[in-house]
Amino acid sequence: MPWYELTSADDGRLNELAAKYHLHPLHVEDARSADERIKVDQTPTYAFAVLKPIRLAAEGADVSVSFSTLDIFAGRQDGEPFFITIAEPDCPATEQALERARRDGSDDKPGRLLYLILDTIVDLYFPAIDRIDDEIDHLEDQVIAQPDPGTLQCVFALKSQLVDVRRVLVGTRDATLHLQRDPESVIDAEHQPFVRDIYDHLVRLLDSVETQRDLVNNSLDIYLSSVANRTNEVMKVLTVLGTIALPVIAVSGIYGMNLKGLPFENSPHGAMYVAIMTVLFTLLLLWWLKRRGWS
Repeated sequence: MPWYELTSADDGRLNELAAKYHLHPLHVEDARSADERIKVDQTPTYAFAVLKPIRLAAEGADVSVSFSTLDIFAGRQDGEPFFITIAEPDCPATEQALERARRDGSDDKPGRLLYLILDTIVDLYFPAIDRIDDEIDHLEDQVIAQPDPGTLQCVFALKSQLVDVRRVLVGTRDATLHLQRDPESVIDAEHQPFVRDIYDHLVRLLDSVETQRDLVNNSLDIYLSSVANRTNEVMKVLTVLGTIALPVIAVSGIYGMNLKGLPFENSPHGAMYVAIMTVLFTLLLLWWLKRRGWS
């Protein structure tokens, strides 16, 4: 079975293959679109699939998730099978999927090649979900220990990544379901149970992502609570300090108005007496605050 491996949809051979195997112009256009959604389209002679292998970059506890694009044409023309892949270069997940298809594929079953590639791509989502789990655990510890703006930025970045992962998983799930239910599916009856197994894996992955989204939202709530508690502690300290300084401010303000007849006005030790009086008032205020349980 001829397998045409292209690294770019702009390759001139795609036009030749489209004419040879009667590929629909809209499918060729979709293959050349950088932002095409995940999908599987069936025609009487071939299936066109757009898949998103995952790219996982990790630096310490930080995980960066992105997605590559893999376009596949799999079918038969005049009884002869053919297989066309358009894969972005330098994507480890894509390379693993294609390598498995080359190793375990069949020379006369393009549907098996499509199944093997899809199965490998979905299996490689699991390590990424596990790494995101580890990052969430680290983030939860960081939110409690160091709730600073950098931590908040990590929370929002992780929320954005989970949104992207969920969108890809939902699209892949729908595409897998289409391969099962379409009567013209390129996947034969022998491989349909394996496609259902892929569907089950995607459902598990989506459940994990939903749980992770809840955990990240909880981390955000913990961050906001921690920041509010720290603000309350700061305000409490400032309020107590301001209250302690109140007797000194009141006494010094009264004696600073140059009024006649104030106590100790003509005494040579008046300043000392006033200082002792302010200290006594301050100690009395502290005792009262302590008794009220306010400090």
